[in-house]
Amino acid sequence: MAKKLTRSKLVKKLDSVFSQYIRQRDSEYGFCTCVTCGVQKPIKQMQNGHFITRSRYATRWDEENCGAQCIGCNMFKQGEQYKFSIYIDQKHYAGKADEILMKSNKTVKYTDQDLIELINTFKLKLNELN
Repeated sequence: MAKKLTRSKLVKKLDSVFSQYIRQRDSEYGFCTCVTCGVQKPIKQMQNGHFITRSRYATRWDEENCGAQCIGCNMFKQGEQYKFSIYIDQKHYAGKADEILMKSNKTVKYTDQDLIELINTFKLKLNELN
């Protein structure tokens, strides 16, 4: 019988699969372009950047809240939130960043089963891209 993963391990696993999916989704020929500064780097040198911080569970695994970012923008420049909002509005439609911001303020409670289902969903999406 398989050992049941702890909640923190489920979140970590989901973060990992989701990050791989976002970077793969945003890549072309193994390279990603940073959504905030435009630098191009190999997929393994990029990160899954969040417009709204990962601490907000309502948008943590929201595909529209995320994009490939270089470590400079994501870590050292705290995600370049203003530039990220411009990118989101251009990619989707004017006002989308505001909608994501509003969504991020909602309280969301994920069960362990919800997390497992999200892991499986993003594994499937990742396999479809590969």
